[in-house]
Amino acid sequence: MNSYLTELIDFVSMHALSAYTAIFCAALFEAIPIFGSIIPGSTVIVALSALIPSGNLKLTPVIAAAFFGAVIGDGIAYLVGYRTKESVLHAWPLSKYPTLVIEATNFFHRYGTPAVFFARFVPPVRAFVPIVAGALSMPPVKFFPTMTVAVALWAPAMVLPGVLAGSAVEQWGVRVKHYGWPLVGGIILIGALAWAIYHWRKVRPVDAASK
Repeated sequence: MNSYLTELIDFVSMHALSAYTAIFCAALFEAIPIFGSIIPGSTVIVALSALIPSGNLKLTPVIAAAFFGAVIGDGIAYLVGYRTKESVLHAWPLSKYPTLVIEATNFFHRYGTPAVFFARFVPPVRAFVPIVAGALSMPPVKFFPTMTVAVALWAPAMVLPGVLAGSAVEQWGVRVKHYGWPLVGGIILIGALAWAIYHWRKVRPVDAASK
């Protein structure tokens, strides 16, 4: 995973448009089941946002890319679930992740419509709740407004930490335009480690119980 992220950083460092596209794709894939549980999309968004204070990237396009990517990703997942109903929850590839499907289903049953809002801020459940909401026939008139409001808050929340990190580096006298990509790589590495530890702790009890 780290090698792919390094290649991504090297590529987008040459073209700002590529960075916006990477943010859009990171938000989109993180919202799709399976992809969202294995791709640290939020980490990529936070890391690339660190380039905003230096002027390499602009705040509005970064937030817009994260927003539209997440909205489209959640929308696709929901519509797939809505059209296929509960059968999709037992079909491949979701059948390979029964624990996450059950966790998302219980989360949805527990909170109802607000689950769509709360899930946006709870990885990796956010990658499964939209398709679960669709599969359990949550009305579109409830899902899409709730999801859109959640993403509208989530996108700036993902960008702000990166902006603060980039600003802090500049205040310390280090120009982000010269050292921005090492900063981005560091943020991604820390995020990837946190993501890996989180998933390891989630899987470890299951593995222990199966022995």
